[in-house]
Amino acid sequence: MRDRAFSLYEVEQFLREAGAKRVTEDAVTELEKDLERLAELITHKATIYAKHAGRNKWIKKSDIVLVKGDYKNPYTFSAKASMTNPISKRVK
Repeated sequence: MRDRAFSLYEVEQFLREAGAKRVTEDAVTELEKDLERLAELITHKATIYAKHAGRNKWIKKSDIVLVKGDYKNPYTFSAKASMTNPISKRVK
């Protein structure tokens, strides 16, 4: 069994708070996997921004905000794209 980034109970509670009356175990585990992947992608890109700013050990809120501003849809994240263009096009 692998370590989970998010508890299945909390993911289920999140789904219920979003309005689901009944939730299958498969739905909970699938959402947990997606949340973990999304967190990994955000963290990866925030690390690139932090390194670009000269901070090799610290990720700040501003790095996370920059990552969120890059994408309208979180499912369009691409680790490969972030490696090729670590600087936002809006930055001059």
